[in-house]
Amino acid sequence: MSPPPDYGEKSYRGHNRLQGLVALITGGDSGIGRAIALAYAREGADVVFTYLQEDEDAAETERVVKEAGRRVKSYRVDQSERAVCDRIVKETVETFGRLDILVNNAAFQKSYDSLEEIPDEELDYAYRTNIQSFFFFARAAIPHLPPGGSILNTTSIQAFKPSPTLAPYASTKAAIANFTLALAQMVADRGIRVNGVAPGPVWTPIIPASLPPDSVEAFGGHTLFKRPAQPVELAAIYVFLASDEASYISGEIYGATGGSKQL
Repeated sequence: MSPPPDYGEKSYRGHNRLQGLVALITGGDSGIGRAIALAYAREGADVVFTYLQEDEDAAETERVVKEAGRRVKSYRVDQSERAVCDRIVKETVETFGRLDILVNNAAFQKSYDSLEEIPDEELDYAYRTNIQSFFFFARAAIPHLPPGGSILNTTSIQAFKPSPTLAPYASTKAAIANFTLALAQMVADRGIRVNGVAPGPVWTPIIPASLPPDSVEAFGGHTLFKRPAQPVELAAIYVFLASDEASYISGEIYGATGGSKQL
């Protein structure tokens, strides 16, 4: 990618907000997921993350977590299957002895010019990956999360201002926002907080991989800042929402859209 995304390796400074905690992040090999992993590690958390097939990217995430002095474990998996999600949570607890933070972040995105050209199998895969896996991971994690534990779901501005060419992706993001609000009510009596983050345009590998070249060229230009966000610019939100500083915050969707909602 040109320019390469900024994950915060040279800029993010930790302040021990997550010291001694264990976080499971889906889609942690690149993009927002890697920025979260790096920030969590520098805040004192051990990190487990999943990825689909990008081995070199996953190795880079492992490197930055280890250099922060924290333990890390990665899983190369297709999270569209419930058994996979259950296994990862189980092994995380067995390996690290606890689980404090679940970040449901991984997503499948592809653009289409018309509804007729969306293959059934891709529609099904988008829903299984983008929203059903959030149910699977949350259901497996909740029995292990302590009071004060946190679930964070990555939704999108697409949940509220959908692009017609991203209809499957956008509709799953709307479902994630709704699920976040419902789950927050379900687990409040356990002391678990659930919040969502709704990014606008962010410069991540999924953009050139899933959008037409002209859309990539103009990506983020419609925002008040006239550019997409860098992944590091999202990381601090995930840190805050997972920390004790957000102890009275649950059932919220935090937007980071570069002012896109105003346009």
